Amino acid sequence: MITWNLRLKVLAASLILSLVALPAAAQKNAAPSPMIGATPDTGNAAQAVPSDSAASLHKRNWRYRINPSDTLELTFALTPEFNQKVTVQPDGYITLRGIGDMVAAGQTLPELTESIKTAYSKILQDPEIDVDPKEFEKPFFTVGGQVGKPGKFDWYGDITLTQAIAIAGGFTDASKHSQVLLFRRVSDQWTEARIINVKKMMSSRDLQEDPELKPGDMLYIPKNALSKIKPFLPTSSVGAFASPTGF
Repeated sequence: MITWNLRLKVLAASLILSLVALPAAAQKNAAPSPMIGATPDTGNAAQAVPSDSAASLHKRNWRYRINPSDTLELTFALTPEFNQKVTVQPDGYITLRGIGDMVAAGQTLPELTESIKTAYSKILQDPEIDVDPKEFEKPFFTVGGQVGKPGKFDWYGDITLTQAIAIAGGFTDASKHSQVLLFRRVSDQWTEARIINVKKMMSSRDLQEDPELKPGDMLYIPKNALSKIKPFLPTSSVGAFASPTGF
């Protein structure tokens, strides 16, 4: 009788342990399903880029920032005698009538307008000022490396990375589609860099990760492995494969 009771206790304990272990095992084995059409690419350096970097590259609502050599027209609604046109100096300063020098470069138009209002509030009561850019640097992006027409292109907004490559003449036979480099300046000291696997995007027919460009962005398409070793291949052997008859 004692032996039978002992067996029942052991069986009950085993059953309890198995019920406790099942949820833990299920959580451990659960894994997010891979994206349909995507192929694993363990050798791609872009996998090392955190997801928040991708989010930062998709930010919109870009605002133009004042640059040296920009010309601005200041209109004072209540005191037109202060109306003036100023040019941003190479060091980023502008000279305001009755105020003196102040920094303008790097600010957006709303930011600069508030800065000018604050400055004139010292000599005017509640000044109403409009700041209009008359001559300014057009937004642009650049594409270099293995594309048909590398160079500097005007940015008109809502241009994605793949569209920019098409504008630059598209990939060449020497392009490395899986490692397109996107450089973006985030401050005077820092530049954000990201590797985009365009080959993977195209093969999976999924352009959700196609980042939208911002003014000043630079794309660089490196050479693929074949184009790097092609100059060292024997010319005779290449010609033999291309034209066995010698023509």
